[in-house]
Amino acid sequence: MSGDLFYMDAAQLAAKIRSKALSPVEVAEAHLRRIEAVNPALNAIVTPAPDVLDQARRAEEAVMEGEPLGPLHGVPFTVKDCVDTRGLRTTRGSKLFAKHIPDADATVVTRMKRAGGVMLGKTNMPEFALWWETDNAIFGRTENPWKRGRTPGGSSGGEAASIASGMSPIGIGSDLGGSIREPANYCGIVGIKPTHGRAPLTGHWPDTLLRFMHVGPLARSVRDAALGLAIMSGPDGRDPYAVPVPNFKTPRLFTKLKGVRVGWTADGPFAPVSKEVKAAAAKAASALEELGCHVEEVTLDSMVRDSPQQLSDVIYAIEGRHFLGPLVKGRERDLAPPLQRRMAMTPPSHDAYLDALAGLERMKAGFMPVWDRHDVLLCPGGPVPAHPHGANPISVDGQDVTGRNALRATIPFDLTGSPALSVPFAWSADGLPIGVQLVGRHFDEATILQVASAIEALDDHPRRPPVDGAAHR
Repeated sequence: MSGDLFYMDAAQLAAKIRSKALSPVEVAEAHLRRIEAVNPALNAIVTPAPDVLDQARRAEEAVMEGEPLGPLHGVPFTVKDCVDTRGLRTTRGSKLFAKHIPDADATVVTRMKRAGGVMLGKTNMPEFALWWETDNAIFGRTENPWKRGRTPGGSSGGEAASIASGMSPIGIGSDLGGSIREPANYCGIVGIKPTHGRAPLTGHWPDTLLRFMHVGPLARSVRDAALGLAIMSGPDGRDPYAVPVPNFKTPRLFTKLKGVRVGWTADGPFAPVSKEVKAAAAKAASALEELGCHVEEVTLDSMVRDSPQQLSDVIYAIEGRHFLGPLVKGRERDLAPPLQRRMAMTPPSHDAYLDALAGLERMKAGFMPVWDRHDVLLCPGGPVPAHPHGANPISVDGQDVTGRNALRATIPFDLTGSPALSVPFAWSADGLPIGVQLVGRHFDEATILQVASAIEALDDHPRRPPVDGAAHR
C-alpha cells in the first residue's frame, strides 16, 4: 500500500482516513519515508517539522473518538519558507533570517491546520522569494524531479518539487511574478494563483509589492488545488487587501464545457515561445473545442503596447529596493548573488517609475474587454519547458532571451490580479512536462478549475518523475 500511498492526492487520502481505511499515522510515516528516500537528491524540503508523528497521532485519536473531521484531516502538507510557521524556522531563503522563528502561523497555515492538515515542514525558495529559480545561500539549489540539472522554477520551486516527487500531496506557495505557476509548469503539477485578495497575505513575507502578491495552493490534481483554495480563502480581518467576498467553495469539476468561451494565444506579449510550448497550447485549444467550447484566437494588444514584463521590471525594482535597502544595508555580502546584483543595479528614474505606473493602468484597462467575449484565456505557462539551472540567457529554439523571460507569460496576471493556474498537459521531446495556463475573470476561479479538470482528464502520461535511485539522471 505505501508504494502507492504517497502518490495519492489529498482528497483521496482524506477520504480513506475518514473511512478508517488508512490511519493518519500510516500516512505520515509513508511520507516521512519518502522524504528520507528522495529529498537528498532534490533538496526540496529544508526544515522538517519535528512533531509530524505527534500531529498524526492526535489526528488519529480524533478519528477513533468520532470527533468532527476537517476536509484535510490527517493529510500531510508543506509550506514555502517565506510563509510563517509558529515555532518552526522560517528563513525566507536568506542568511539574514537564518535563525528566524515566527511567533505565529500565517493565516493560510492556520487554516490548513484547522482543516486537519499535518504539517511536514518548510520548502526551499530563492532569497526573499524574488527570483525565478530556487537556490539560496543557506540551503543551496533544488533539483527538478523530472531531470537533474534542470530548474524546478521559482520562487515556490521547493514546494513544487516536493509535491511532484511524492514527498507531499499539497502545499502553500506564493506568486508575485509566476512563483506558483512557473514551478507547477516545470514540475508537472497544478498550481493556482487566486484572484488578488481572495486569500489573505497575513504572515507572508516580504511586506512589499503587496498589491501584486498572491498566496495559493500547489497540488498534483485539480481537485486538490480547488480544495486547498477553498480552505485558504476568505478575509481574516488583518490583511487590508483581503476582499470580503463570499468564501470560495469547491466547484463541481469534470462538468460539461459546452458553451464556455475560450480565447487563446501562444504569441503576442508572451513571445518568443518554443515550438513545443506553442504546440501544447494549440493542442489544448483544439481539445477544448472538441469538448464543446467556443474557441477563438486573441491578440492581447494592450499587453503588447504596454509590456507587463517591462512595466514590472521598473515597478518591482523601485518598490522592492525601497523596502529591502534599509533591511540589507551593511549586510550586502550575506545576500545570495542574484540579490547582490539586484541591489547593486542603478535604479530606474523617478520619471520611469511614474511612466510605468501609468502604463500599468493602461494595460489593465485595455485587458478588461477580453472578458466581453471570453470566459477563459488559454495561454502558455512559460517560454520553454524546465531550462538548465542558471540559464541566462534562456534559449528559445535557438533565440536567446534574458532569464527573466521565464516569467513573461505569468507576470501579466499578477499585475492584473486575475485568477490563473497552470495544469500539466503535454511533454517535451526529452520527457519534461509542459503545462498550459488558464486565466479567468476576477473571483471566477471556479470556471478555470472546471476547464482545468477537463484538460487534466486528457493527459494519460504517468505523473511520477524518475527520482528513485539511479533513474534520476
